[in-house]
Amino acid sequence: MKAFSAPLRPLTAALLLIGAAPAAQAAWPDDQPIEIVVGFSAGGGTDLMARALAPFIEKRLGGHARVVVLNKPGASGEIANAYVARAKPDGYTLCVVNVPSYNFLPMYKKTQYHTEDFTLVARVVNDPTVLIARRDAKATSLKAVVDALKKNPKSLSFGYNGIGTNGHLALKQLQNATGAEPNDVPFKGTSESKTAVLGSHLDYAFVSAGEMPELRSGSSDLRAIAQFGTQRSQALPDVPTAAEEGYKVTMTSERGFAAPKGTPADVVARLQKAVEDSIADPAFIKAASNDAPVLAYLPGAEWQVSLDKQAPALRAIAAQIPKE
Repeated sequence: MKAFSAPLRPLTAALLLIGAAPAAQAAWPDDQPIEIVVGFSAGGGTDLMARALAPFIEKRLGGHARVVVLNKPGASGEIANAYVARAKPDGYTLCVVNVPSYNFLPMYKKTQYHTEDFTLVARVVNDPTVLIARRDAKATSLKAVVDALKKNPKSLSFGYNGIGTNGHLALKQLQNATGAEPNDVPFKGTSESKTAVLGSHLDYAFVSAGEMPELRSGSSDLRAIAQFGTQRSQALPDVPTAAEEGYKVTMTSERGFAAPKGTPADVVARLQKAVEDSIADPAFIKAASNDAPVLAYLPGAEWQVSLDKQAPALRAIAAQIPKE
């Protein structure tokens, strides 16, 4: 057998190399799954958006692309953001970023990530912040609410989903713009604050329009009295903006995708195009019925410019809030 072993070695090695060639030649995005990391629990709005989009992104990337959603909840998305910030910038790890907490938290406290650690890929949703109340509320316009607070400071209570969320920052901006003094009450989530309003334990709550489809259908005992987008959202076309009532307050909840800084530009471009085409697909719009009225695609570079413009106002608010 020894006489044959030496000649066989080169042949065996060659065959092994031939067998390995297809795997070695496989390129992004075909050789391993793309992870979309979500900083909130399964079943929430952010998670549902990512899971609804995943198969459409796979289709648009083509080839053997696979997209999986990984939940890493906690700390208002900080855990997930930090995980992705430390990931290899190869296009196989993305995160869903939630604005304003994504860019506000590093201004407010020391975090495990910085916004400079990311390249924004694309915005998917721009969901206006909405002020809701019971249908039998005495003050049913934003002006009436502000006037009531000026007459009797802290006489009305306002709920929101914790520090740095769109509701919290909308309330702080309104307070700064008007000098009114609200009684603010943080909650763990919209379902809790909504229940508190319905039970008359809370006067008003700040929510996102996409979280409240019942407001669009008119089937709720709650009503929207103001929205805080730059213009009326198609989700709530009959609800006036804060600007219409004379208050320069704008705050929305934005969601989209980001990749670790250093991800190749051609990979980012392909992902961006896949997202753009996916959210324009009628099948996706039907599958994502809650998000459909607030879909607002924006390329990553343009989204970054928008966030940069928001930064001075957010830093001013961060400086006003007592540190943890």
